[in-house]
Amino acid sequence: MGTCRGAKYGISAASYPMVDIAGLSASTAKVIYHRDYWTAIQADEMPPALALLVFDAAVNNGVVQAIRWLQTAAKVLVDGQLGAQTMTAVAAASGQGPGLMAEFQSLRLIFMTGLPTWKTFGHGWARRLCRMPYDASLMEVI
Repeated sequence: MGTCRGAKYGISAASYPMVDIAGLSASTAKVIYHRDYWTAIQADEMPPALALLVFDAAVNNGVVQAIRWLQTAAKVLVDGQLGAQTMTAVAAASGQGPGLMAEFQSLRLIFMTGLPTWKTFGHGWARRLCRMPYDASLMEVI
């Protein structure tokens, strides 16, 4: 098991060994989040509330895993690649209200409960995952 050499703004030295974490600025952290997560999941092409859920999953569980949950929830081929078929299915399912978001979050919660650290951190994670769709639904499009 690796060791964490620090984190700042949620960016860990273990994930970004070439980044000076101690000297990391908020603006550089935003660039990393946008480039490596937001753009990777094509969040600008999703309804804002869903984009927030998928973005959070990408940051915390990995981009490919977040895409797989999205594909499963949208009932398309699960390959971890975000292509036209997935985005078309997401657009079609978005009109169904919170159903797609609920399915996405349930898949994520099932995964999280299987982690060995669930016993220690599970209550806080569950609270966060259950609250996120509500918070996301309150977002305004700017």
